[in-house]
Order: sequence, then structure tokens, then C-alpha cells
Amino acid sequence: MATEIRVPTLGESVTEATIGKWFKKVGDAIAADEPLVELETDKVTVEVPASGAGTLSEIAAKEGETVEVGALLGMISAGNGAKAAAPEAKAAPEKQQAVSQASSPNAASTVKQAAAETARIAGDAGPIEARTMPPAPSAAKLLAENNLAVDQVPGSGKRGQVLKGDVLDAIARGAPSQPAEMPKAAPVAARAPTSGDDAAREERVRMTKLRQTIARRLKEAQSTAAMLTTFNEVDMSAVMALRTKYKDVFEKKHGVKLGFMGFFTKAVTHALKEIPSVNAEIDGTDIIFKNYAHIGVAVGTDKGLVVPVVRDADQMSIAEIEKDIGRLGLAARDGKLSVADMQGGTFTISNGGVYGSLMSTPILNAPQSGILGMHKIQDRPVVVGGQIVIRPMMYLALSYDHRIVDGKEAVTFLVRVKESLEDPERLVLDL
Repeated sequence: MATEIRVPTLGESVTEATIGKWFKKVGDAIAADEPLVELETDKVTVEVPASGAGTLSEIAAKEGETVEVGALLGMISAGNGAKAAAPEAKAAPEKQQAVSQASSPNAASTVKQAAAETARIAGDAGPIEARTMPPAPSAAKLLAENNLAVDQVPGSGKRGQVLKGDVLDAIARGAPSQPAEMPKAAPVAARAPTSGDDAAREERVRMTKLRQTIARRLKEAQSTAAMLTTFNEVDMSAVMALRTKYKDVFEKKHGVKLGFMGFFTKAVTHALKEIPSVNAEIDGTDIIFKNYAHIGVAVGTDKGLVVPVVRDADQMSIAEIEKDIGRLGLAARDGKLSVADMQGGTFTISNGGVYGSLMSTPILNAPQSGILGMHKIQDRPVVVGGQIVIRPMMYLALSYDHRIVDGKEAVTFLVRVKESLEDPERLVLDL
């Protein structure tokens, strides 16, 4: 008896994924719940486990292919792997020939040209494009939103179907919008040619779905928001002294280390209550004020930047915040974040200091209106009470959407964060 492996439901608004990596080959034995294949979406990477033990008898979607939710990925059969793989081997010559034709751009172009010529000779009235598969629903939505025609986007799906990833690629390349009443614009200039010596030392790698989405969202934020950054600096002496004094007791009681993120997250939630516009977003001509604080924490992984969300951080203690950040950070590095872990953030904190950054201007995580950049703690000479002293200082950067947050509000918000960190007892006493 064979069991189908299908693309699971991937979360709200996620309709397709790219096959990242198969962990098994046809004929390999499989244990129940063992990871079989890795799917890359525009939000997270998901591993699909085996529903039961058996043998991988078929791989229906290969690495790099884009598949929609519910699509067949492969088959698991019970019994001997060699028997299960036999039908596959029998059909190998025909299948190999078909795959070879489908995977060759020249062959695909030749087939399409031949079909067009046949239609022309036969006097078929309709254009060839009208008889090809319609774009995937998610692709059709993107085409409409960006005012693109389907014939502007080369399709990589079966029978030339245009998928969401194809549209994102076209947008990234700068494909011009094509209103029906306007003539087509000149094609986008190709990448400048590279000399033979340099070309041999280059490597072309297709961007993952996650990286494409990161690129698109960051560019959208720059293009849409009236983004501005304001700076301040904070003396970290008090927070560092508090950590040194209580870190062992804290870890023993709560089972998690006392880091800086707990203090910063708590300081941010206090400031958001005083300056609610920083926690709001624009929806058309309306402003939506959030009476809750879901704080996104930017985490760098080997697959790109992800921003898991600490939900209702304003209602948490510092210990609860540290526990949730630890859980989300571990899941991010292991590639096990769920879509729910990534949704609903109202404000973001990015800690470039862990990589040694001294100063930066972080980009908004749209549709949010504010993001706080933390940086490296560095001993610097400062004037305190008329005396020059050495203190551990950190630069803070608040990037904000000036359409909704005024300069006075942005500066006040950052000053409140600074005050809370320089006098951390205020966080404990909720002052």
C-alpha cells in the first residue's frame, strides 16, 4: 500500500513553496516522523515528516521546483525498496527524455515556436498564450497588483504556468508595468557582460524564496514609508551591574540567562505606551493604533534574516521575555519557526551589536512604523557631573515612518528607552 506525501498547509496567506532539499533518495528506508523534504516559503523553512515507516518509492517534485499547497511531493510504499523502485526504473528512458526536454530552455522554446507555427498554418484565430495554463492564483494576484501582463513573465511551472516566484523574479529584475492601452516598453537591460576570465570565477545561485521576500519587503519599505532615523546613546553601566549581581540567581530560578534583550524589550513596551503612534500602522487613509505590543526580534540565520515575534511582551516579566526570545532564537537557527511565530509584530528590535556594529540605520519591517537598532557596547569617555569618566556606552537608532510619527514623538520615544535602561529599577517598578 502506498502513502502520498503532499505539501501541508503552510499558514495564512502562504500558497506555495519551493523544494529546498530532499533528505532521502528513491529506494531509501524511512522511519515514521523522519524528515523527508525541506520546503522553503517566503516566510519560513518547513520540514515535511513521514507519516509512517516504509520506503520512498517516488519523488514527484524535485529540488528547486515550486509547488502549491496540497501538491504531490512523492510516495511512500511498504516493503522492499527495490520492488517499489522497479516501476520507476522501467519507465526511466521515457521519463528521462521527457524531463530532458522540459528542463532545456532551448527545447521548451522550440516546442512553443513549433506550436505557434502549427496554429498559424491552421488559421487558428486565438493567440497561443490564450491556450496555455492560467497563472497560479498567487501569481495572478501579484500580476494585478504590479500591473504586469502574464506574457511579460516567463513561467517555470508545468506547461509554462506562471508561478508566484516567477512574478517576484520579474519585479526584482525591474519588469515595467504594462497598461493595456499603452505600448510595450523596451526590455529591461540585461546584466553587463563579464570578461571570460572573471566569468569563470563567478557562481550564479538562485535566491531562495526567503531571500527574495527579504529583498522585496525591504525595498517596499524604502519605497513606501517616509523613513527617517534618530539617534541617541545610553550608558549601560546600571544594566550591566544589575546583570552581574543577579545573573546566577536569575538563571538558577528561571532556567534562562539574563541577557540585554529582556531589558530592551521591556523598555520599548514602556515607551510604546507613552508614544502609541510608534506602535501604530497606516491602512489607506486610516491609522490603526495597537493596544498591545507584539515585539519582533530580528535574528540572523544562515538562510537570511527572520523576525520572530514575542507576543504581548507588554504583559510579560523580563524573565518571561528572555524565555520566549530564547525559544524563538533556537527555533530560528534550527529552521523550525512556524508561520505563526513570524506574524503580527507591531514593533521590531534589531541587535547589530552582536556582530560588532557600532552604528546603523535599520530599515522598517513594514507595515510597522518603528524599529530600534541596538549596537556594540563600547567604553567611551563621557562627561558626568563635570568630570570625564569612562563608561560602557551604546548607540541607539530609531528608524520610523515620518508619515505617522512626528520628530518630537520619535525623539521622546528614544529618550524614554534611554531613561529606562539607565535606571532599570523603573522597569521593575513599572514607572
